[in-house]
Amino acid sequence: MEMSSKLLERAVAEISQLPGIGKRTALRLMLHLLKQPEEQTRQLAEALHKMRTDIQFCNRCHNIADSGLCQICANTSRDTSIICVVEDIRDVMAIENTSLFKGVYHVLGGKISPIDGVGPSQLNIPTLVEKVKAGGVKELIFALSSTMEGDTTNFYIYRQIKEYGITTSAIARGIAVGDELEFADEVTLGRSIIHRVPFEISMKNM
Repeated sequence: MEMSSKLLERAVAEISQLPGIGKRTALRLMLHLLKQPEEQTRQLAEALHKMRTDIQFCNRCHNIADSGLCQICANTSRDTSIICVVEDIRDVMAIENTSLFKGVYHVLGGKISPIDGVGPSQLNIPTLVEKVKAGGVKELIFALSSTMEGDTTNFYIYRQIKEYGITTSAIARGIAVGDELEFADEVTLGRSIIHRVPFEISMKNM
């Protein structure tokens, strides 16, 4: 795409690297910014820079946070005895949008996938096991995507914490096999959380 300005061309090239944004969309966004007051562009740039430099990960659940604890873990009204185990931060956001889950989360940061070179040691599994060992946890809800990698990860964690006698459940399979959690509609996802099933039963359907 030939442009009359190298500065515009560079901005378009950078924005078009974002997921789901092609060069035409990036160009429209940059041309829109050029029409806005300079102060608005400066605030956008500052917000992006501050997000990138200052954002942290929660000491308890590995969710994104502004300080040592995310807002969910810091909320005293949440039930810390029920932990929903998810793959990614986007899954936390998806479940929170249902407004039906009142427990807390544990973000694994991925799924076990030997073909991609991802093993248990690359995920936030040890800290989850330590939480269970420390006591106070009554239930783990496995809310990973219903893929082979997700099921493998669920089963690995189940074996690690089975001896501690806590309840383990899995979200109901209202989520189609192979679907990613973040793309599920809020009603289906909310019902899957509410109508979760014992993990031992869900294993029979794997």
